[in-house]
Amino acid sequence: MKRILLSIAVLAAATGLASAQNGRVRVVHASPDAPAVDIYVNAGKVLENLPFREYSEYLSVPAGTYNVEIKVTGTDTVVKALSLPVSANRDYTAIAVGYATGNKQPGFDVMLLEDDNTLPANNGVKLRVVHGAPGAPEVDIYVTSPYETLMGKDPVLSRVPFKAASGYLTVPVASYQARVAVAGTKTVAIDSHRLVTWNNMIRTIIAVDAKGGGAPFELIVLGDRN
Repeated sequence: MKRILLSIAVLAAATGLASAQNGRVRVVHASPDAPAVDIYVNAGKVLENLPFREYSEYLSVPAGTYNVEIKVTGTDTVVKALSLPVSANRDYTAIAVGYATGNKQPGFDVMLLEDDNTLPANNGVKLRVVHGAPGAPEVDIYVTSPYETLMGKDPVLSRVPFKAASGYLTVPVASYQARVAVAGTKTVAIDSHRLVTWNNMIRTIIAVDAKGGGAPFELIVLGDRN
């Protein structure tokens, strides 16, 4: 996890936005062939040298719309520029996905997800899954007891395409195993192995390519709420 460079006070002053009503944003680098990046908000650097598979903490910012630039670390080379709307009392995850070099497809993009960090019902666990692996086809997602066979099991999510995010799946506190299989098969491409959970835990699980692109596919697990 990378440190945010600017405090909320500095960012608010730089943007001219002073408000008690803030939202929160975090950034995930999930583009397998992109170099480490710096993140600029309204021309001010807020995050530097973020490498593949790393992510920031939440940054609290006044509600408003921000001009964001993703640059190759230490340069003025802009990989992506976008407008980022932030509403008060909302949490967001911005995920850089796709291929950044060689005109490979699918190309570099940013997914913006709104997070739900409210407590799970009945002190349970909330899990959300994101298909962020550009080298993987559509997938089926299974959540089972650890090391349980998939034969005869139905996926909890079917035919999930690249850049799709599930809703939150609420489950009781227990040990689980999440497996991602090529859609329509039991061929496992990604395996979380044993996933231990506890009361009021919230996690976002992002499937990604290996560094450089393609298999073996991996997972980034974000601790939304512990």
